Formats: sequence, structure tokens, C-alpha cells
Amino acid sequence: MAMRMGYELNVVQTQKLIMTPELRQAITILQLSSLELEMYVEQQLQENPLLEVREGEDLPETDQDALAGEESGEKESYDIDWQEYFHDSSDLGLPRQEKYWEQNEFSYEQFVTRSPSLLEHLLFQLGLSKCSPGQRAIAEYIIGNINSNGYLNYSIEEIAEQLKTTPGETLQALRLVQSFDPPGVGARTLQECLQLQLDYLGIKDNLVHSVVEKYLPDLAEGKYNRMAQALGVSVQDIQRVADLLKTLDPKPGRNFSNFNDNRYIIPDIVLNKVDNEYVILINDVSVPRLTINNAYRDVLNQFKSDSKTKKYVEYKLNAAAWLIRSIEQRRLTLYKVTKCLVDLQREFLDYGVKYLKPLNLKTVADIVGLHESTVSRATSNKYIQTPQGVFAMKYFFSSGLGNNGGKAVSAESIKKAMQEIVAEEDPANPLNDQQIADIFKRRGIKISRRTVAKYRDELGIPPIRKRKRY
Repeated sequence: MAMRMGYELNVVQTQKLIMTPELRQAITILQLSSLELEMYVEQQLQENPLLEVREGEDLPETDQDALAGEESGEKESYDIDWQEYFHDSSDLGLPRQEKYWEQNEFSYEQFVTRSPSLLEHLLFQLGLSKCSPGQRAIAEYIIGNINSNGYLNYSIEEIAEQLKTTPGETLQALRLVQSFDPPGVGARTLQECLQLQLDYLGIKDNLVHSVVEKYLPDLAEGKYNRMAQALGVSVQDIQRVADLLKTLDPKPGRNFSNFNDNRYIIPDIVLNKVDNEYVILINDVSVPRLTINNAYRDVLNQFKSDSKTKKYVEYKLNAAAWLIRSIEQRRLTLYKVTKCLVDLQREFLDYGVKYLKPLNLKTVADIVGLHESTVSRATSNKYIQTPQGVFAMKYFFSSGLGNNGGKAVSAESIKKAMQEIVAEEDPANPLNDQQIADIFKRRGIKISRRTVAKYRDELGIPPIRKRKRY
């Protein structure tokens, strides 16, 4: 049997996903928070001259008619996606809102100053202190080297070497700073910080000072019996010292404001309960409402326009239309996912964390009809305001453990129950991890001792020896 050799052409149809720039932009917009979306839109407004912010409530009818008439105009050889987007004479931007741009009216409440920082607070006290110019200069240098927790970063010798002063003068200036509010500021070690606070309170108890000087690590580990034997006192005396030291602040500077540490959460979605139903509001009012500049669209209908100009305007026009479409799609996706979360976690919204159900991305994706990655992007970096508080949307997706009834209980629900169990335990005889696991077992929840220890660490609940009261 002879084989025929030669070249042939075969036409085969295949389907594959191509990551176009428009698709990448839609994915990027979907995973942005409201604040990030506002910044992204502002950037696009600078880069695309066809985009502009709509300052009125609605478009004039003439503009909508002009857009509708574009499709019947001159047939061009370019792929004009924006014509398809606006073929139904719909609004050019986001869905109508009552009013977006309002006249800015400011009141004095909006100009209230922030609370002073630790540096400002210390310099203010230094200005009221009686000291020589030389001591003031050294004290200012010391204050400038105190960190946000209230501790001095350098030794007396290093500061004296930098300022060309004697260690005695530097130490005298440090003592001046350490006399300022808050008590304990300017300390170089934890022991010194606590000693300064004890001196400020006038506590002369030798046992307390001995524990601070030598036994702070044992105190942190809850080794009260060892400390009692070493100091020749009762365990109850060590317990009394521990209770006193817990009233002191190991980081005296943390209560002061730091401009760079301010963090504000603006919820992307707001849930309001009205007549036993939850109303979903997509909180993107800060995002500018976009429209397309009419002057540039008129260029496409000019007969004498050159080809390069038309191509540029068409490119920017398509980009503007895709941006507006992506923002609308983001809102719709967020609404769908939130509606699904409200339906699935209704008991949590009504009664609290103990009723949070286990949930994964696949369950929501199947209900909404989206891919898991789309649901993941829609819920990333987003916060939702509910009657139970403000939560990250990822909080609704929690792993779970099985119970005797064949249902699953979420990890967050178990953690909440664990906090209540520890809060109700006998301080003189606290529960160990196995006893807590046995309590859950009696409630029908299968949980191991190691899982209890893991959840306890995540909640910041100390082990049994640190919780015991003598």
C-alpha cells in the first residue's frame, strides 16, 4: 500500500480564552475596592480625553438621540464596539442617582484638629519645663529618638557622643523627659518602663520591684509556683503582684495618634434591614459618574477627518465604553454575590456569629452562575456593613466541622462558643484543651484537642497555667 505525500490545508474550529486588554481591565476593576476604584477612574480620566465627569443628573435628550443615530451614520472599516454598547439609547454612565455632585458646604466640625502625637505631647511639656538651653537641646534630641511605643532607641553613651556632651548631662536630660506624661516614657527597657510607672504611682512594695527586676519572663509564662519558691512568698502574693503589673502599660506611647497609622474602612456594600428584609446598597457614590465627551464623537462624523485622527478617537472611544461597561458589570456582580451571601447567611445576619454557616466559593459560584475565580475577585478587598458590624466579605466564607446531626458548624461559630466557655470557667480551676473538646463533643460537635489549641491561639486565649487564679 503506497502512501501519498504532500501538503494539505484543513480548517479546524477551536475555542480558547484570549485575555484581551478589555477583559484584563474588567478583571482589575472587579477586584478593586470602592476607594481603589475611585483612584482608578481618576487615573483613566487623565489618560482618556473622551471621558468626562457628568455633573448633571441626566443627559439631554438631544445627546441620547445623537448617540442612537451614530449607528445609522457613515459605515466605517473600523470595529466600533462603542456603537453596540449605546445602540439602545441608554444612559451613558452609571445608573441614575438622585444627586452626585453637590455644592461643597463646610462647617467647623470638618476642620477639627487631630489629637497630638507623642512627639508633640512631649515637646509641649518640655516647653513648660524649667531647664537650661543646653539641657533643653539634649532633651529635644532624646524626644526625637523615642519610638511610637514610648521607648528610647539609643543609649546614654551614644547620645552623649552625638551631641558632644557628658554622660552625666545626658542622663540628667533623660530623667527630665522620663518625668513627663505618659508615665514610663523614655525608658530603655521594659523593666525600666515598669519601674518608672511604679515610682509615679508611689508603690514601694519590695516584692513588686523584685519581680520587675528579675522575674518578668517567669511571670509572663505563668510560673507562679517557681517564683514563690525563689522569693520565699506564697503563690497568692505572686498573684497579687501579677494583678498589679497587669494594670501598668508596657507601651506607654501607643495611646497617642500617629498620622500614618490611621486606617479607615469604607464599606463597599451596605446592608439595611427594612421590614424583616435586607436591602443591598452598593456603596460607590464616591466614584465619579462617567460620560463621553460629545466634541470628540463629532470628529467621527466629519467627512474631512484624516484616518489617523479617526483611529485615535475610535480607540479612545472604545476604551471609554469598556470602562463604563466594566464598572456597571462590577456593580451587578457585587449585587449578585451579596444577594447570595444574604440568603445563605441569613441566620448570621439576624442572630450573630454563633449562627455563621460554613461556606465556600464553589457553593456561591454555582448559585450565582459565575466562576469561582470571579467570586473570589468580587469578594477580595471588599467590606460589607451589616447589622452585626462591618466585616470583610471573605469573613462569610468559613470552614466548618461536622456535628452529630449531619450538618456542619463554621469555625467562627466554634471560636465564639469557645470564648463563652472560657469566660464562664472557674478561674481557680480552668479548663484544659481536652476538657473544652469534651464540652463540644457533648454539644454534638466533633473537634480534636489539637484543633481546640489552634483556635485558642488564634483567639489569643492563654493556656491553662496563665489563666489559673490562686
